Amino acid sequence: MKKNLASLFAAFALSGAALTASAQSAPKILIVDMAKLLDSHYETEDQNAKLKIDEAKANEEIERIVKDGQAIEEAMKDMQEKASNPAASAEAKAKIEADFRPKAEERQRKLGELNNYRVRTQRVFQERIANFRGIMFEKIGAVVQETAKKKGATLVLDKSGLSNIGLNPVVYADASYDITEEVQKEIAKGRPANASTPAAPTAKPAAAPASPPRAPAPAAGDAPLFKVPAAK
Repeated sequence: MKKNLASLFAAFALSGAALTASAQSAPKILIVDMAKLLDSHYETEDQNAKLKIDEAKANEEIERIVKDGQAIEEAMKDMQEKASNPAASAEAKAKIEADFRPKAEERQRKLGELNNYRVRTQRVFQERIANFRGIMFEKIGAVVQETAKKKGATLVLDKSGLSNIGLNPVVYADASYDITEEVQKEIAKGRPANASTPAAPTAKPAAAPASPPRAPAPAAGDAPLFKVPAAK
């Protein structure tokens, strides 16, 4: 009888230990919206304002190149009209033809300048944005970790991303598990008291061309390559 009771008590003890171990190892999962934290961050506001100013400057430079190209094409058009004048002498036509070739080459160089500037500027902006996002996600991630540890979390999932099949990996989560607002409040505590957004330029930014200009054709009478920039 004593042996049976001892075995029974041992079984209860083992069961209690197993339940305790199970309770201790149960994960506590929290949810956060990393995209929202990035978009609402005070440093993102400042960075976006700087990018807007630099974008306006880039558009102004694009408009300058386009206007230079348009002036070249106007000169070429004037040459073509003079060369087609029946009253023009053979000597005058020969001179126009000689002057037309370097003008066409100048137009080609200006077109290359426009395309190169647009590609280079786009690459610079993309690199700036990517570098900024990488730095910011590290900063935000540190605040998320600190907040999660205070709440005793063992795992934090980002609900703003998409899986390989294009769906949000978090199918469902109770709102009480979302710590996005708490992290936002912690981030706001670090905002400098004198933080301000750079002033936007007073001049109206020039719009970039609606589409890349076409490659020039050697024949005279082509449509203009440097089109007037379209409004955004």
